[in-house]
Amino acid sequence: MTRPQAKVLTVSDGVFHGAREDTGGVGVANRLTEAGFEVVERRVTEDGREPVAAALREMSAGFVGLIATTGGTGFAPRDQTPEGTSDVVERVAPGFAEAMRAISPFGRLPRGLCGIVGETIICNLPGSPKGAIEQLDAVIDVLPHAIALLANEPTEH
Repeated sequence: MTRPQAKVLTVSDGVFHGAREDTGGVGVANRLTEAGFEVVERRVTEDGREPVAAALREMSAGFVGLIATTGGTGFAPRDQTPEGTSDVVERVAPGFAEAMRAISPFGRLPRGLCGIVGETIICNLPGSPKGAIEQLDAVIDVLPHAIALLANEPTEH
């Protein structure tokens, strides 16, 4: 199996406008690299359904791999990453989101969605760097296999 590729999308008004540092996106990218992924793109977009959907459409076009989003999964009015993601995904992957939410009591707060568009898996992670890494770690071991299945590569089962 080839080294899986990943992209990271940070969803944050503060980071987008330069008022905050992108610690969540950096943390997610570093964790993916440590796990053997090749992170081929990092991008930032502002909060909101349309900006998220537009970024995901661009990032997933012709891409085989994982897009991990960080931010915009909470209860604030502009936290609309799951809604933007739902506008893009063709099939949901509820097992990933369930595993991610089960990591701790606070893991139940993010409204993140996981799904598939073409040969891309999209996983919404919370904006908190600690929460994002914890939730990513809940599924990181099976992501390479899932990506291989999407790409129709040979797998062990």
